[in-house]
Amino acid sequence: MFIFILIFCVERAMILLTVNFRDMWAGQFSVEANMYGGSEEVRKLSMVNIKIKWLIYTVLVGLIPILLRILIWSILQNKTIDFFNASDFVAFGLVLHISNINQIEHFNNLEKSWKTVQNGTSIFLITVYSVLFASHLFSQANPGTINVGAIRTISMILNGVSFYLSFSIYDNISKVESIP
Repeated sequence: MFIFILIFCVERAMILLTVNFRDMWAGQFSVEANMYGGSEEVRKLSMVNIKIKWLIYTVLVGLIPILLRILIWSILQNKTIDFFNASDFVAFGLVLHISNINQIEHFNNLEKSWKTVQNGTSIFLITVYSVLFASHLFSQANPGTINVGAIRTISMILNGVSFYLSFSIYDNISKVESIP
């Protein structure tokens, strides 16, 4: 039952995101299309494609460990594994930031100082996630030495920050790519 609710919520969220993106771009694009010339629809599709690819290739792939853990937890009789685990959230954050660095490096027409700040932020957060992952591993080897709940909570909060940063990077890249 829980899995069906989760799938329904993810599907609804994707539909809402797509509709909201389309509505946001509609007002913005009428001005940009007149400024830069060319087809407004072509630029809209370019923006949508970059963000949809990001949502599928980065976000959903990064969520695989979390979703698999939820699936396995829901079918286990004795619930021997945790519903949420810090290492799954660390993996999601690492996927987001590695994707950010990779995507930024492939665009030459982005402002260099912006690229430097974004890469630096991603590298810093990769380091933080690595420390959290090492702490989680240490806590498994030496139970009771580190508060696993705190690591999990920090990882979840950082995932919200990382998701926002990653979305803003892909949003900026999609706007730059859509300008002829």
